[in-house]
Parts: sequence; C-alpha cells; structure tokens
Amino acid sequence: MALKRDHSPSPDVPTNIFRSEKIQHETSAFVGAFSSNLSAKALQNLPEFRTASHRIAAWRTRSKQKSLTPSSKVLYDLGYDDDGEKWAGSRLQNVLNDTGTEGVVVVARWYGGQNIGPIRFTHIETCAKQAIWSWKTADDAAKKEHAVKKQKVEEETTRKELEENLRERDLNIFVLRKLLADKKAKLKDTAPAPPTPSKSLQDYSKMSMDALNRVDKARDATIAFILKQIDKVDEELKLVVAIDETTEDDWKDAEEAFAEREAAASEKEDGET
Repeated sequence: MALKRDHSPSPDVPTNIFRSEKIQHETSAFVGAFSSNLSAKALQNLPEFRTASHRIAAWRTRSKQKSLTPSSKVLYDLGYDDDGEKWAGSRLQNVLNDTGTEGVVVVARWYGGQNIGPIRFTHIETCAKQAIWSWKTADDAAKKEHAVKKQKVEEETTRKELEENLRERDLNIFVLRKLLADKKAKLKDTAPAPPTPSKSLQDYSKMSMDALNRVDKARDATIAFILKQIDKVDEELKLVVAIDETTEDDWKDAEEAFAEREAAASEKEDGET
C-alpha cells in the first residue's frame, strides 16, 4: 500500500507539460498533467499542485534494457504512485497502457472533506486522458510542421541542383553547337564560322518546378539531337576521306600504267630501227 509522503519544494515550471481541464465534483477538484520526458517527481512538484491532497502518478517509459527476442520488442519501465489515494495509481497506469503512451501522467486531487465514492476514479482517469490527448494533439501538429519544413528544405535543395544542372547543360549545348558548326565547315571545306556570342543566362530562379522539369527534358532532347548531328557529320567526313584516298591511289596507278606503256612503246621503236 502506497503511503502519502511529504513533497520537496517546487522547481521552476517547465514548458513541455500538457494539462487537462479542472473537474469540480462536490468539494473535490481534479487536474491532470502529462509530460513525455519529465519525471514523476517533477510533475508532482508543480507549483499549482502544491496544495493538492493527493498527487497520483504513473509512468511508462522506454527501458534501457534490450529485448532478447528476434523481433527486438520494446521494453518499458512501468510504475505508479498512489500518493495516499489507494488504487488510483494503477488506474493511471492502465490509461497509459491502453493508449500506448510513453511518458508520465500525474493527477492532482484536492479533497474537500466530502466522500464522493468511486466516481473519483472516473474523474482521475478523465483528467489523465485529457492531458495525454492535449499532448498528442500538440505532438502531431509539431510532427506535421517538421515534415512540412523538411519537405520544403528538400524541395529547395532539389531546385538548386536542377537550376545548376540546367546552367551546365546550357553551356554544354553552346559548346556542342560550336563543335558541330566546325565539323560542317570542314565537311564543306569552308572557313569555320566565328562563334556565336552566348546569350544571357536564363533566369531559372523565377520558374516553377514544373517549368524547370519541362526545360530539363527539352535540354536533354536538344543535346541528344546535336550529338546525333555530330555523329552524322563524322560519318560523312570519314566517307570523304576514304574517297580522297581512293582517288589518289587511282591517279598513282594510272600514272604508273601510262609510264609502263610509254616505256614499252619506246622499246618497240628501238627494236624496229
């Protein structure tokens, strides 16, 4: 049986505590408080609970011990303090277990001298559930806000990378077009055209992500097209070189054949003479 004990002086009030509404029944009053990281003693020593007749507590926190089962089941440190209100602590323990909540809940009761019977346990549980619900609501909102901020940071990072890639592709396209122009000039045996001055860089920072993605696909298509054109010109250049080499060999063969015919004719004339 848990006995009522004296409480130490109250410390400064932390800000990560979630409270229930006050329940008034006859001459008794009840208020709950929950924290996901403070100790039972810290909640019991809250300044507003200093005059309470009972400060019932229960806790369900993750244990430092490791589970030996393959599933690595989470182990919990469980406990409660009736603080003179017999069976009340186990009621709070059940609330934590039933809601799957990790943390500490305390319900303070101010007893006004009038016995209200078992309904006090209902009020104690109600206050505990309200305090826990208040925390879960705030926790869900904080998680959503964190998720939104994280998504925004990821989108900004993705955007900056895409903008940088597009600027690099613009430069690659300029270089590839110059290379293609030089190869075409060589194919036509003309002087290479002077490089076209590069246009001012596109301001991608003012585009939406959808627009940037469309431009990204367009740049890919442009680069692929220019590379195909370069390959085509290279094949034509190889053909021209092959033709030139063949023509030169033919001329050499013709010259050698003509020289041989001239020599044979000269020998024939000498023989007849």
